[in-house]
Amino acid sequence: MASNDGRHRAAVLGSPIAHSLSPVLHRAAYAELGLTHWTYDRFEVDEAALPGFVEGLDSTWAGLSLTMPLKRAIIPLLDSISETASSVEAVNTVVLTEDGRRTGDNTDIPGMIAALRERGVEKTESAAVLGAGATASSALAALSGICTGPVTAYVRSRERGQEMRGWGERLGVDVRIADWAEAEQALSAPLVVATTPAGATDALATAVPERPGTLFDVLYEPWPTRLAAAWTARSGAVVGGLDLLVHQAVLQVEQMTGRAPAPLAAMRRAGEAALAAR
Repeated sequence: MASNDGRHRAAVLGSPIAHSLSPVLHRAAYAELGLTHWTYDRFEVDEAALPGFVEGLDSTWAGLSLTMPLKRAIIPLLDSISETASSVEAVNTVVLTEDGRRTGDNTDIPGMIAALRERGVEKTESAAVLGAGATASSALAALSGICTGPVTAYVRSRERGQEMRGWGERLGVDVRIADWAEAEQALSAPLVVATTPAGATDALATAVPERPGTLFDVLYEPWPTRLAAAWTARSGAVVGGLDLLVHQAVLQVEQMTGRAPAPLAAMRRAGEAALAAR
């Protein structure tokens, strides 16, 4: 059994949180692992309410998943964070240890790497990133381990471009900045990572090249995006947001329960079924 058998509560926090798939994925893992006494819930928590929520956790809690806007807000409330989380100043996983310590990690980054590896992408000579938000910095961190050449980031503002260049310097990635108006050029890269909100890349769907490389679109709802559908129609490889969500959740389950490996296939099936039912 898990070493923290007496600690059996976990949850995802964020705002908005109602549509989070995390409870579906984690509960599927618990069922597959036989952890019938474990529960995983969702709580609507914003930055102002976060300190009070964390302070109110008792010894039955094993871990928390954090989504926006809490990935940076949680950091001052923790005893320590991993090097991975520190590299992008973002925590999406908190493990509550038996001695009362709160440790933070970021499973988005290794989750991205694992999702790409599952589709056969272990190295790339260059890449393009669409967008410059929090997910884009995690994408740069993932690319720092698999991209041997430059990463071109397509952004809408000079300020965002400076932020991405700064993340590149911090992560050891050769980041080059291009204006969003030139985003069609991104699609010829061997690996394209789309980190933008729903609808932002729709206009690019008609510009997919005849022989596209790999598209990693971090959205999972609505799915497929217009860009992902056009990519698939051209026989390009596509990694989707559900792939990322499942892989990062696998790592969360392993850390929180002490059980490994977590049941990737069962978690993916549960996520697919939940999305199909919406």
